[in-house]
Amino acid sequence: MTEPSKVIHVRNVGHEIAENDLLQLFQPFGVITKLVMLRAKNQALIQMQDVPSAVNALQFYAGVQPSIRGRNVYVQFSSHQELTTMDQNTQGRGDEPNRILLVTIHHMLYPITVDVLHQVFSPHGFVEKMVTFQKSAGQLLQVFCFQALIQYQSRQSAVAARTTLQGRNIYDGCCQLDIQFSNLDELQVNYNNERSRDFTNPNLPTEQKGRSSQPGYGDAGGMYALQATGRAVGFPQMANAAAIAAAFGGGLPPGISGTNERCTVLVSNLNPDRVDEDKLFNLFSIYGNIVRIKLLRNKPDHALIQMGDGFQAELAVHFLKGAMLFGKRLEVNFSKHPNITQGAETHEYINSNLNRFNRNAAKNYRYCCSPTKMIHLSTLPQEVTEEEIVSHLEEHGTIVNTKLFEMNGKKQALVLFETEEQATEALVCKHATSLAGSIIRISISQLQAI
Repeated sequence: MTEPSKVIHVRNVGHEIAENDLLQLFQPFGVITKLVMLRAKNQALIQMQDVPSAVNALQFYAGVQPSIRGRNVYVQFSSHQELTTMDQNTQGRGDEPNRILLVTIHHMLYPITVDVLHQVFSPHGFVEKMVTFQKSAGQLLQVFCFQALIQYQSRQSAVAARTTLQGRNIYDGCCQLDIQFSNLDELQVNYNNERSRDFTNPNLPTEQKGRSSQPGYGDAGGMYALQATGRAVGFPQMANAAAIAAAFGGGLPPGISGTNERCTVLVSNLNPDRVDEDKLFNLFSIYGNIVRIKLLRNKPDHALIQMGDGFQAELAVHFLKGAMLFGKRLEVNFSKHPNITQGAETHEYINSNLNRFNRNAAKNYRYCCSPTKMIHLSTLPQEVTEEEIVSHLEEHGTIVNTKLFEMNGKKQALVLFETEEQATEALVCKHATSLAGSIIRISISQLQAI
């Protein structure tokens, strides 16, 4: 047993858990003097005013499972007897206010640029400089998180911004701000572009193409950025373990064990008059690469789908069980068959360029979810209009709202239907179809509103 300490170590602290949540958990037991959030490790350190306060807290939670926002957290005495300034600065979160903020963006579904961040932070004071970068959170797994350093003219402005914006979302339901005080004294900005800006020196050049804006910040992040470890996900049977870890931050979505090795899924209660292999491919490829599909002729409402690996099959079973499609509630389970034998009645997809997980696997894993009322359209023609998108999709249900936008110079859209079933039908019927000369790609969006 660890020796009693006034410092409490908390594990399984997800990104949705804020400092105030932890304060409410421990304040009934005494005065909290320090709090350090170890975001990249999903952990936190809490220092009580004295050892008896910490002992009371741990004795209470030994008999009652502490839970925050539906997530169980686990508490124990820390090996630290005292949190020092060094401990806090090492993790990029010091209690000492500074005019430079370190900002981490969680659940980043839209691109974040200097201009976007300036709109968010400038109302709280004059922003002198800003640098954005991707911080590696693991040497082996190449887990990345998007971060920014924002330098105000005054410390008071930085304090006001952190107080107001901590935990807030830039966009509805995504791009959550996690704001810390940096221990840097001054930012060095070499270029004015979408990734870095010196608002006091508008005459700086844009970068030379192919060079990083501020290489020192991304590479030497140990001084002031999050010190993350990127715990590997222990699935030796999967060649894509690194992508899984990158997508889920070393953990897994609730309800996903990661231990399944069965690659073939049995789908039943299909509508045999409306479903075919390509429509099933469009739906199940949301959760992994498809090897082959077989409709069972002796059971017209049944199909076998062989996924790329056991983890992808588990995602499909978890997220699609009970989903509505063509008026039927799908039954999705693991098949007793380890694979589907290739034959005249099978459709082959192993070499299909429509398989989504051959590229950007981590991003595709991160966006896996059950069907929602919202779909996301990409690879749209540049001149496409919302009216053309509505006309292409409206046969599948009532469209409540649409939003056409540009990301990295490419047109994309969000379409909100009245029901999940309507959105799912639009996806399975119109993914990989032609719209104004372009083959469009459709996926499920995790957003709830436009």
